[in-house]
Formats: sequence, structure tokens, C-alpha cells
Amino acid sequence: MTTLPTSTEKKLGLAIDLDTCVGCHACVVSCKEWNTSNYGTPLSDEDAYGAEPHGTFLNRVHSFEAQPESGCSQTIHFPKSCLHCDDAPCVTVCPTGASYKRSEDGIVLVNEDDCMGCGLCAWACPYGARELDQLSGVMKKCTLCVDRIYNENIPEQDREPACVRSCPAGARHFGDFADPDSNVSKLVGERGGIDLMPEMGTKPVNKYLPPRLKDAPSEARLPETNKDAKGFLAWLDKALEAI
Repeated sequence: MTTLPTSTEKKLGLAIDLDTCVGCHACVVSCKEWNTSNYGTPLSDEDAYGAEPHGTFLNRVHSFEAQPESGCSQTIHFPKSCLHCDDAPCVTVCPTGASYKRSEDGIVLVNEDDCMGCGLCAWACPYGARELDQLSGVMKKCTLCVDRIYNENIPEQDREPACVRSCPAGARHFGDFADPDSNVSKLVGERGGIDLMPEMGTKPVNKYLPPRLKDAPSEARLPETNKDAKGFLAWLDKALEAI
């Protein structure tokens, strides 16, 4: 079994803005491309264009409709990947020690040479953030692009996770949550960032910025003018009167 560090120097993670995410899946595609071409074994696909396609993804986006207590219902696009928890059950349950949490930055990783694909970490994770790659036989998970964020051979502006770099809506933010002056810490403080399923006690590092409530459609009526007008002319008359 692997033990967790008592503390970490940094807490690198993501702040994901649910108010800004448009569900375009650019983060999913860029994550798949980067992690297939670089760190660890490739993320395999089986029968990708067939009747029963199956593939390994480290980041997925779920979309659903939510109805607040007041106001309009709204569509929420919810990206989900490993949350790099402080109290990560996937680490402590691993029988080979393949899963571990780094003390220097808090990133949770898998040593694929030691992983035997038993799936216990996926069973222990309450977020469904781990997947067994069927071809390689090892567990895969988000690495926060650890091979990218420290890579001095690429431009400094590119040294952030591929999902963050590719998000066209700017909904994903990367930084150190242990630093109160970091961009992600300030965002969480300003927007009231929340943990995913805090009742599980895993203390996830990644935070979600809640969506803002949408305005209800106006029920105000346009003033009645020119009662003799009908159809399109009546509508046009009312519209012009309201300007």
C-alpha cells in the first residue's frame, strides 16, 4: 500500500468555471492528443468508428439540465477528471504502490511499470476519474500534464495542462492552491469555489466555480397602441413604441 504525504509544498490543480464552459469538448480532444503522444502508454481506442466504440479518456464533459429553486432552468456542462485529492483513496488502496501523490506539488500519478491493472483504485475513487486502458492493461488518469508544465523545451506560455491551453472559452484555470495570491486561489475566493462531493472526505484540490443564475424571461408587456392595427402591423407598432 502507498502512504500519502502529510503535506505538499504546492497544491497544483484546476479551477473550472461552470458558468463559462460551453461543452465544446476541446479540452477532451487536446487531453487525448497530448497524453497519447507523450507521457506513459498511449490512450488506446478500440473499434473507434464501429458499432461498439471504446476508448480511454482522462477528461470527459457531461452535460445536463439543472433547475434552480428560482429562475430559469439552464444547461450545465460539467468537465470531470482526476481532482488530485489531498486524502486520495486511490493511493492508499493500491496494492503495488503504483499510485502515489507527489510531495513537491501534490499531483497524483500512476507508475505504470508497477500497475497490474487490478482496478482497485478505480473502485475507491468516488469520482470515476480512473480508467483501465484495455490494450496496455494499466490504469490511466489525469496527470495535470506533468510532462508539459515542467518542460523547459517548450515556450513558457505553453507550460500548463493541454486542456487549459486549448479551452476557447477560458473556463479552465491552472495554478497553485497553496498560494493564496495565485490566480486560482483568488478565483475561488471571489466566486465561492466548491469541492465536488465534499461529503466523501477526499479533500479534492480541484475546485468548481458555480454557474451564475440566469435571468428569468421578462413578463412585461409592450404598451398597447393603435388598437385598430392587427397582425404584423400591430406587433411592429408596439415594438417601435417601446424603443
